[in-house]
Parts: sequence; C-alpha cells; structure tokens
Amino acid sequence: MEYQANSIKLRSSVEQVQHNATSWIGHRSMDDKDFVAGQTFVAPMETDVEAIEIFPTIVTKPGTVQITVYDFDENMEQWGASLGTATVQVSKDNNGKWIPFNLNGLHLNKGKSYGFKLQSSDTYLGVADVAGSAKQPPFTEGKEWKFESKNGKPSGYKYFCLAFKVDIKAA
Repeated sequence: MEYQANSIKLRSSVEQVQHNATSWIGHRSMDDKDFVAGQTFVAPMETDVEAIEIFPTIVTKPGTVQITVYDFDENMEQWGASLGTATVQVSKDNNGKWIPFNLNGLHLNKGKSYGFKLQSSDTYLGVADVAGSAKQPPFTEGKEWKFESKNGKPSGYKYFCLAFKVDIKAA
C-alpha cells in the first residue's frame, strides 16, 4: 500500500490493518493503573523506517502518547534495547484515523524481530486490534503484548494483534 505523507511517498513494509476489537492503553484514573500495549513483528526486508502508525478507535481525552521501538528476542520472548522513541498529541479528532509516529532513520534488519510499546500517562485510549484464535492467529509474525504498571510480568498473545503499519519510503 502506497500513500503520500508530507510530500514523501510512503509504503508499508509490514502491516496488520484488520480490526474487530480494542486494546486499551494509558492511565486509567478509576484505579490509578497504567496500561501499555505492545506489538512484535519480523522485518520482511532491510530498511529504514519513516514512521509506525496506529489506529485509535477511542480517545477519551486529549493527551500525549509515546511509542518506543525495541529489539525483540523471539526465542526468549524478551524485550531488548530501545531503538527509538516518538511522541504525538492525540484528541477525540483522532478517533478512527491512522496516527503516524515519526521515527525517521530507524533501521530494521531483514528477518529480525522487533517490538513497539505504546503508553500514555495523561490519557486513556482504545487502539484497534484484531482477535483471532489459537488455531487461526490473525498475524503469524508476532504477538500483541499487555503490560500493567502494578503487574511486573507482561503477557503476550499470539491470537491478538494491534492494527499497525511500519512505513518506509516508497522506491
């Protein structure tokens, strides 16, 4: 899929754009918990990333959302070194629209696993995801991850996947 962004022609190197569910991230004020959503994927080619996009379905109030990209060890299921971070301001105007997090120059190696985490300390938002089943996962090259501030161990789910696009410059 190719499209234009800020006079640069972009295309997705890896994407999962289906959605039939919502994954919540951010600060939930009723119980003072912070939720982080993550997604892992395998780079299908060696490339430099322009942006990673997510699709919010519900933004409860204006705030800041941060994405951080990591090396990911698929065999050990461990999040490695941080490779880059970007922040965007969101509001209810972003409901149902793709939001790019600009990560110009982030380099991905073909066949290597990476992951990104989405978090916010001042808003609570729903991000589109897709639910499948253990026998029919919606995305075979990664997992959706859930992190909660009061619970140290993250959980990875092969049968869920965030809606996301990894954007690169079109050739």
